[in-house]
Amino acid sequence: MGVTAGQQVSSRVLTVPNVISLLRLLLVPVFAVLIVRGDDVWALVVLAVSGASDWLDGVLARRLDQVSRLGQMLDPAADRLFILVTLLGLAWRDVVPVWLVVAIVARDLLLAGLLPLLARHGYGPLPVSFAGKAGTFALLYAFPLLLLAEMPGWLGDVAAVTGWAFTWWGVGLYWLAGAQYVLQTRALVLRDRAARTDRPGPATKETP
Repeated sequence: MGVTAGQQVSSRVLTVPNVISLLRLLLVPVFAVLIVRGDDVWALVVLAVSGASDWLDGVLARRLDQVSRLGQMLDPAADRLFILVTLLGLAWRDVVPVWLVVAIVARDLLLAGLLPLLARHGYGPLPVSFAGKAGTFALLYAFPLLLLAEMPGWLGDVAAVTGWAFTWWGVGLYWLAGAQYVLQTRALVLRDRAARTDRPGPATKETP
């Protein structure tokens, strides 16, 4: 959920975009059951609805001026949960290799490790970067295609090639965004430490 120049970020909880993000979170266990049971058609439908709602809540947040702090947390949380659950489901069915799960989960663990450091210096989670959002979109497009690649015939072949192209782009952008977050965190921490160093200490009284 991006913020345009001059747009205020509110602390409201009950907003249309937040409701959409919450509904997308509720779809995660539904998708998990479908993918484990092998109901690929309905799993694809849920993924399509999730992708559309991800785009919709961002558009509505900006147009209705309902960008909120809660929404800035719910939106990426729903995306990451869908990516994780989809990856685990596809790996369980041997559609994707285990190394792909490790590559994506390791990046998310890296970002999770930055949160305590940011909190110690008075900062919340960093805003989602363009590379992070693009990588997430690429992965959310890749997984339905990889699931579709299980179908026999030319459709499955085309879906496999396209799906893996999106996967490689997604993983690359995902890690590029991770590197950006690390550099941003480092810059914030160094700036905070420099500000504390430059801050004058308590004045001492001169003895007569």
